[in-house]
Amino acid sequence: MSQGEAWADAFLEMMAVERAAARNTLTAYGKDLEDARAFLGASGHDLHDADAETIEAYFQDLGARGLSPATAARRRSAVRQFYRFVLGEGWRTDDPSRRVAAPKAGRPLPKVLERDEIERLLAAAIAKDSAQGLRLACMIELIYASGLRISELLALPLLALARDPAYLIVKGKGGKERLAPLNDAARAAVKAYLEARPAFLPKGQKDSPWLFPSRGATGRLTPRRVGQLLEDAAIAAGIDRQMVSPHVLRHAFATHLLEGGADLRVIQTLLGHADIATTQIYTHVAGEHLAHIVQTKHPLGRKKG
Repeated sequence: MSQGEAWADAFLEMMAVERAAARNTLTAYGKDLEDARAFLGASGHDLHDADAETIEAYFQDLGARGLSPATAARRRSAVRQFYRFVLGEGWRTDDPSRRVAAPKAGRPLPKVLERDEIERLLAAAIAKDSAQGLRLACMIELIYASGLRISELLALPLLALARDPAYLIVKGKGGKERLAPLNDAARAAVKAYLEARPAFLPKGQKDSPWLFPSRGATGRLTPRRVGQLLEDAAIAAGIDRQMVSPHVLRHAFATHLLEGGADLRVIQTLLGHADIATTQIYTHVAGEHLAHIVQTKHPLGRKKG
């Protein structure tokens, strides 16, 4: 094992132990550092001996490859965090990534479905054959009612909803737990789905620990399959299929709460965001509602007469 590889392994171990990074995060960071090592190796370097010029060339190469801004930014972040760790351990006395300025890019606004589109999506889901439709409607209701990430939804155990709870205890990023309230519509959808759930159990099995079992290799539904089911429902509902995904439903949950007058800090807690800045993007999406509040509630904004 090379020194650069050993340092990368030590960094990932620190992320797992000290920061409780999720498995998907560790996998992504591992691939990001491997990508950097591959680039550096072409010039005879590795992570342990790269200089500022070489790291700068790598960052420029990320932009030239046509990667998505999010992917390029994550890879830069992985390299920067790696060198901060190395510097803190005293393995190097300099940080070759420090002098490289990250490119500024505007953050795209999230796609949002209107309330009537959510209703049409649910109607299209229920219109499918009984078991399939009840399952899809249940997933839509749970995401829209509680703002769950798709990974959080598919990791729900059956026991979490077997007794018709008023809220869920969800384990989010970094292993952090939060409460996710369930409204009446979501609880009714869960109850209806549970009656049809045996149809999705793997052959030969009497039950499964997962709320959404599957006959696939993993034993539970995959994010890709949920995305396909949502696209089919979107097409049936007359909605642009590129506008519909589990993440878009999560965005709709947050945006519609904000439009209804919910406090931004409450939305931050419900979404499981560590930083309020991440949640503030929804203030741009809900601009029309906020403008209406100012016009009707502010003393100088009220219409006379």
